[in-house]
Amino acid sequence: MVERQLRRRGIEDERVLAAMEEVPRELFLPEAMRGRAYADSALPIGQEQTISQPWIVAAICQALELEGSELVLEVGTGSGYSAAVLARLAAHVVSVERHQALSRAAAEALAALDIRNVELVVGDGSLGVPERAPFDAIAVHATAPDPPPTLVNQLADDGRLVVPIAAGDADVLTVLRREGDRVESHEIGPCRFVPLIGEEGFGEE
Repeated sequence: MVERQLRRRGIEDERVLAAMEEVPRELFLPEAMRGRAYADSALPIGQEQTISQPWIVAAICQALELEGSELVLEVGTGSGYSAAVLARLAAHVVSVERHQALSRAAAEALAALDIRNVELVVGDGSLGVPERAPFDAIAVHATAPDPPPTLVNQLADDGRLVVPIAAGDADVLTVLRREGDRVESHEIGPCRFVPLIGEEGFGEE
């Protein structure tokens, strides 16, 4: 996975590659799906949610430019796999999931790996976790209609927000960097995610 799916497709951050190699992806999948754990594709995890393909996880982590001391917000815990990777790259991860069942399953998987620097929250991830802000980096694992203003406001100075933005036939994985009152952005490339459901997403179901 690391050599064929990640290095060959532009993932160069050695810390990200090492983290991806260390985390056993199969532990974050339903039993019936574990044989496909390292496939180059997203996989269903229940609640109409998915675990992102390995390259997407790596691309998001690389774009966050983590060095090890950061406080990171993750929107969309899902299986907990991305949180486990982020836990190896940052000091502390606050991960928000709107589905209680997925958050519970993620907690079990993270505990099985003795990962202790991930804090799980159930709620509307589009609104972030204001009481824990500012965050050095924010990773959003669901497509938003626009960059959620509240998440942008929860970034620390020089903080990075990676979020898929809905755009026509494909979503566009986008990086925003906050510098004082200014926010600069650039695109990583096309992607496909489930929609961000919430007050600053596509609305409650």
